[in-house]
Amino acid sequence: MPSTEARLKRIQWRCRRGTRELDALLGGWLDAHAAAMDETQFAAFDALLDQQDPELWDWLMAHAEPPRADWRAIVAGIRRHAGLAE
Repeated sequence: MPSTEARLKRIQWRCRRGTRELDALLGGWLDAHAAAMDETQFAAFDALLDQQDPELWDWLMAHAEPPRADWRAIVAGIRRHAGLAE
């Protein structure tokens, strides 16, 4: 199993999606919250990053909701962090 530091670097790399907006939303939230995340949260965020960019964008812009409760919590946190939450 990779070290926590190695896993964090891998997830940080996966936050680089190819659009500045998604990069900033995902990477900015991870940078602010990684130190407080537990194994379950890291696994959920890692799985969230497996989703396609258009889906992630729709969730982050509140055009749709993720199917999993843990993803909904992460998306809500990202939206709050970015000042997008109502």
